[in-house]
Amino acid sequence: MFLENTVNHEEQFGWIEVICGSMFSGKTEELIRRLKRAQFAKQKVEIFKPAIDRRYDEEMVVSHDSNEIRSTPVPSASNIPILADGCDVVGIDEAQFFDDEIVSVCNDLANRGIRVIVAGLDMDFKGNPFGPMPFLMATAEYVTKVHAVCTRTGNLAQFSYRKAVNNDLVFLGETEEYEPLSRAAYFKAMKGERLKHFEVNDPEEINPNLKEKNA
Repeated sequence: MFLENTVNHEEQFGWIEVICGSMFSGKTEELIRRLKRAQFAKQKVEIFKPAIDRRYDEEMVVSHDSNEIRSTPVPSASNIPILADGCDVVGIDEAQFFDDEIVSVCNDLANRGIRVIVAGLDMDFKGNPFGPMPFLMATAEYVTKVHAVCTRTGNLAQFSYRKAVNNDLVFLGETEEYEPLSRAAYFKAMKGERLKHFEVNDPEEINPNLKEKNA
């Protein structure tokens, strides 16, 4: 379990904490836990999330386990610094959906003496690094990677497999659209998906010899 750092008032610098992982790994749950501990300590806390995330509530940050904390939806990262003025702690959920400016925003907040806690998906549904998350992880003092449980093997899961037929990078969804998979299960699922695609669209892509026979 992550233990909060001790603030050094002589330096007057904050820091960045990143909580990352797949869908259903408990990222938001851990974010809420840390923020509520700060609130209990009477620290001034502000929480932000991208305005496009309205899955559970327009204003609340809500985990899959239905824990929640009030937040401020913002259309872009540039809105955060002004709204975070005077804060001790700033929480940011679903950071992967923000533009690249979120990296400089988080670093500027930390340089102003603010503790910044960021949660987000580290990989998209294709298994690639997601948006600004790699850069946030690189500049953060603390990185916590949490895992889900693979729905097919029971092992630790770090991939978010998209079940829905949608190739948009940003596609909000729940258990109907996504499932957490281990490396082995994800590889098998993606391989089966490619084979199915070729069978439906172009059998010759699988077996080049078909081109010669059909020529």
